[in-house]
Amino acid sequence: MKAENLYHTGIVVDDLDATMERFSKLAGYTWTDVVEVEQVAQTPAGEVIIPMRMVYSGVDPRLELLQTVPGTVWTPADSGVHHIGYWSDDVESDLAALQANGMGLEVKSYNPDGSGTLLWAYVKGPTTPRIELVSRAMEPFISYWWSSAAQR
Repeated sequence: MKAENLYHTGIVVDDLDATMERFSKLAGYTWTDVVEVEQVAQTPAGEVIIPMRMVYSGVDPRLELLQTVPGTVWTPADSGVHHIGYWSDDVESDLAALQANGMGLEVKSYNPDGSGTLLWAYVKGPTTPRIELVSRAMEPFISYWWSSAAQR
């Protein structure tokens, strides 16, 4: 993981639409299309399916807003910041390095194509914010998603 690979700050909110509207009114944010997906993920307790609803801001520095999912790690953080997201060229290796430095795995997700490729993972330590590692292989898809904000 490298500092220059930081690309977004994730905030979990109870009302995604109202939060988008508020940030738009307060600071002029535009937003990508809202994505809703059933995400298959691995937790230390086993596989789960998470109903995700999320959006990115249209400009840098990127904000990622995620709808609260009760009973998961996707609940609002006391600080407001849920996680900081980093591109990773090798999620497995970066995850192992973070775990070797005291970060605990919370959840991870593999490519649904059956290749066994890890697409993203969340880790959390006792004194640092939650970190999301996102495979750089997802960058073209996410960049395409970001471009939907320019069309609004």
